[in-house]
Amino acid sequence: MILFSIATLAPLAMILLSAGQGGLWPAAALIYMTALIFALDRLVAAAPGEVNEAEEFPAAPVLLAVLGTLHFAVLMAAVWAASGHGGLALWQRVCLGIAAGLVFGQIAHPVAHELIHKRLSALRFMGRAIYTSLLIGHHASAHLLVHHVFVASEDDPSTARRGEGFYRFALRAGRGSFYAGLHAETAMLRRAGRPMWRHPHLFYVLGGVACVLAAFLLGGVLGVLVYVAMCLYAQMQILMSDYVQHYGLRREVLPSGKLEPVGPRHSWNAPHRFSSAMTLNAPRHSDHHVAPSRAYPALRLNPGEMPCLPYSLPLMAALSLAPPIWRRVMDRRVDSWAASRATPLPDR
Repeated sequence: MILFSIATLAPLAMILLSAGQGGLWPAAALIYMTALIFALDRLVAAAPGEVNEAEEFPAAPVLLAVLGTLHFAVLMAAVWAASGHGGLALWQRVCLGIAAGLVFGQIAHPVAHELIHKRLSALRFMGRAIYTSLLIGHHASAHLLVHHVFVASEDDPSTARRGEGFYRFALRAGRGSFYAGLHAETAMLRRAGRPMWRHPHLFYVLGGVACVLAAFLLGGVLGVLVYVAMCLYAQMQILMSDYVQHYGLRREVLPSGKLEPVGPRHSWNAPHRFSSAMTLNAPRHSDHHVAPSRAYPALRLNPGEMPCLPYSLPLMAALSLAPPIWRRVMDRRVDSWAASRATPLPDR
């Protein structure tokens, strides 16, 4: 938990110091989220794959609540300072804006992702609020009701197909997840006999409008532009995460017509310790899909039965921006992993 706390809280503190004091803090925050993470992934030993089943992590939800609360303070500070109201020079505002966008996509997103899986309603609400503040509130519904159900199949908008470039995927997944989540939530409300005014998508849309108004109050028209740019940058990273972690992997259709159960073979993983700590073990993605309620510090990694990426998750996300290079690196790994299936499928 110490490493999780340091890796996640340090860049948030740097963003707040950047907004309040300027100086070299904006550059430090940007270096932390890029070069330093890459270097530490190379220098720090990979985390152990197995975790003691009896070990508990009472501080895990506390860290989530702290990070979730700080997210809103960091978001407001970043919009205020990057829009020119903190007296920062242009280069400082640019560094701050990019670093903040990276923090929102690589830390706030994993925090919100963990929160929407929690049993406590207050924590789930915080997770939805974080996604809403990034103007992608519908991701909370689509992730729980669509992605976890149909992952690694044609029915999941957030699963990239083999040979599908990131940009084509982003257009398809961005639109598809919104409508898939909308339809799933609507169907749930109708089955429960609840009124449509309780539809979560109303909260996502109205909450997003409220956030845009808040950005205007913080920084005027420029504040709105800065805020929207940061949100789009964070959204792109969320899509990149989905793209990288599920590219080309498929669940087989059983003779009964149903999809095979989700298993460790259906998500890409990465063993790199520091970026895993910063993203709350998001690169241990297979185990999250197998056991969605498992606490993030306890997620397992078994390279023998889980496909692993050749580089860390942030670096692979960067590679996805160059589709020819991405395909050269990943397509043969997808084919090799698909050919390695040795366990026969059940007949039902």
